[in-house]
Amino acid sequence: MPTVLSGRALAVTATATALLATALATQTAAAGAATTAAAAGTDKVLVIGLDGVVLDRVKAANAPNLKGLMAQGLTAKSTLYANPMAATSSGPGWSTIATGVWPDKHGVKDNSFTGKNYTAHPDFLTRAENAKPSLNTYAAADWEPITSTDQNGPIFSAKVDKRLSLKGDRDGYGAEDPKIATAAAAELRDQNPDASFVYLGQVDSAGHSYGSASQQYLDAIGRVDALVGQLLTAVQNRPTYAQENWKILVTTDHGHTDAGGHGGSTLQERGTFVIAKGAGIPAGSVREDVKLTDVAATALAQVGVNPGSAIDGVPVNAPDDNDPFDTVRPNLRARVDETGIPAGVKGFTHTPPAGWAVDNTKMGTGGVTEWAGWAFATDEFWSQSQRDQWRELNVRSRDVFAVADSDEWDDKSHTGTFDSTLVTPKWPVTGGGTKTLTYQSHYRHEAGQTAQVLVSYDGGAPAVVKTYTADALAKSEALTLQVPAGATDVQIRFRYSGNNNWFWAVDDVRLG
Repeated sequence: MPTVLSGRALAVTATATALLATALATQTAAAGAATTAAAAGTDKVLVIGLDGVVLDRVKAANAPNLKGLMAQGLTAKSTLYANPMAATSSGPGWSTIATGVWPDKHGVKDNSFTGKNYTAHPDFLTRAENAKPSLNTYAAADWEPITSTDQNGPIFSAKVDKRLSLKGDRDGYGAEDPKIATAAAAELRDQNPDASFVYLGQVDSAGHSYGSASQQYLDAIGRVDALVGQLLTAVQNRPTYAQENWKILVTTDHGHTDAGGHGGSTLQERGTFVIAKGAGIPAGSVREDVKLTDVAATALAQVGVNPGSAIDGVPVNAPDDNDPFDTVRPNLRARVDETGIPAGVKGFTHTPPAGWAVDNTKMGTGGVTEWAGWAFATDEFWSQSQRDQWRELNVRSRDVFAVADSDEWDDKSHTGTFDSTLVTPKWPVTGGGTKTLTYQSHYRHEAGQTAQVLVSYDGGAPAVVKTYTADALAKSEALTLQVPAGATDVQIRFRYSGNNNWFWAVDDVRLG
């Protein structure tokens, strides 16, 4: 039976030490039975969740263990959604990390957990248990909704073999985090967990109390770093460690402003990261295409579970380098006409990837330079052009994507209207069969604008195969193409026209 250890009294009573010892003894006894019953697996994963941590502040802090993981593995910045998809708060953040899907699927939009749908989109430890019941799973946290059964969660379900829940608060995480680390270290060192999640909360408390720009915030990172080191040492001191294959991941649920706080749409609040070490991950590597949903995918892959399209993430040790838009990153430029984007951010270009083209023959003249026709941009750049207009919701695009934005283009005087077409290379096909066109689409609709997908074979007249007439936000598209008999190649066009309307972003265009 799964074991849930609740230590809510530990945070405030004088008998905290004794209660924790009892919890550890209970945990150890339960673990012994599980270890005896299941043969030790060699592929193991530990996910460490650090609440409200800003990556740039980790780099500035006294954090040798986190910096060591970065030097030995992967470091990847990533950005979150914003409202109305979800607030940049812990409920949506940890739900996204645990389930591997975005809030439009798992349903958690804020810390009320209203609309949660963990039944359809369970946490990665539960998915592991469902796929391989012999796996030993473990979760420990001092933010109760993660592991406790009597709160808005639990995010990690009762199917997890063992869950330790302590109660931290704005002043109490500093006391509770060491207890979580001690209990988890004992589990990792002395028992047989195949997949584990350990949460530490005190950095977020420091952010709220003092701001992420403060020395107190750096000090909190230093204290948590020592606890991370305790967990890493426990793994390395396992008697069977030399025969095991471990992946270690560290991540966070949201960022913090300099003054302290989160929940909004600034890049500081939306900032997250993934640090990963293990087989298949080059030491010292830095990536721009990793997303928070990839944590669950990586953990599941490590223990031999493939959820397929049921989750939005992909394992970080199996990157997909076939998106041509990402190849234009060296061409990215800083702002020209935009004023809301920091001057040092290089994030747009009008130079298409090799073999691609942008047809601006019907495009008006003038307007904001960055968005004069289809452009290629990053989330960091595009979403800051104008916040809170749903650009932040483009969560399924990765790294560089194509964007047509008549709303931003119109912010400077121009003649004519926005009318631009993105054109793919000619791809070979076999006549008489079918092909599937897939792409990520983020479209916000308004009357008066047009968004169409057109297809032409062997240089013939383009025919419309898809027209957008309503919002299609952060959507994975798959269009079946009927290839005419005798056709030898196909070319796809994405045409967007408007006049101070909204936008269309497209990414990862493939013909399968």
